[in-house]
Amino acid sequence: MDIRRLQAFVKIIDLGSISRAADLLNIAQPALSQQLAALESAFRQKLVIRSKSGVTPTIAGSVLYRHVQILSKQFDRAMVEITQGAGPLVGKVSVGLSPYSAGSTLSVELLRRIREELPGIVLHLTESFDDIYSELVMTGRLDMAVIHGSGPMKGVSFTPLMKEEFFLLAPEALAIPHDGENTVQLADITEIPLLVPPKHNFVRKAIDMAFMRKGLEPNIVAEIEALTTLQGAIQEGIGSTILPWSVASRIAVEGQSRIYALRNPVISENVSLCIPELVPETEASVAVRERLIELARAMASSRNWPGTQAST
Repeated sequence: MDIRRLQAFVKIIDLGSISRAADLLNIAQPALSQQLAALESAFRQKLVIRSKSGVTPTIAGSVLYRHVQILSKQFDRAMVEITQGAGPLVGKVSVGLSPYSAGSTLSVELLRRIREELPGIVLHLTESFDDIYSELVMTGRLDMAVIHGSGPMKGVSFTPLMKEEFFLLAPEALAIPHDGENTVQLADITEIPLLVPPKHNFVRKAIDMAFMRKGLEPNIVAEIEALTTLQGAIQEGIGSTILPWSVASRIAVEGQSRIYALRNPVISENVSLCIPELVPETEASVAVRERLIELARAMASSRNWPGTQAST
């Protein structure tokens, strides 16, 4: 059993093609096919299904893929710690930060702290709508992720960081019924055009659930994932959005957009740190995790984020 052969199997699954994997790995396609056949012989299981559209893993192949991700990551960490000889606090620690959540707001401060306090660690930060972070954490492709939700979920564990309320961010010129404290009732915004994340996003799920429970239908006119596009669309008066304060306050522009508190009901969601249950943590990832939890709870406890409560 060769680690390179196992890593090649992962590349085949990632690319969905033996030929593309062979090109990327600079290996002849017949040789790579032979390596795959040797793995299937060793495990006595069919690992992939070949079709005209490409290669997909079988159930056994999916199990092997998950374990190889873990083994490969541990091997890479061992190489870094042994060759650099600088103790355990070296190497790369990967952190997923869910877009449209407080996690994305923490990224710069987390990076600053790690550079100042743990200079031997290379911090890998990622924000993506397309990836399911809990799955990436479960398979070891990410060391941890800040996501909406609090579990439980098999294969990962959750540490609650905060609970954050959602606010309406609307164009300044839009006439919205509100009281003297900038508070808006959900029933009063059913007609305004809304710009929201796609359906698989936790923020969108919370928005849809709030409207559904009140028997209301939101006027969703677009699904937007890029914050810069969302900011510009609100400034242009194209629509409004519903976001946690940590995100809404980042893209609000004085004189062009305005933040309102939402009531009846209050829309809120838990933000948690997700780590794997089966992948052992390194001392480096533990150090990053501890600082991330401390930073998130400190920011949530400050008065800079209205409607946000730190978890204990």
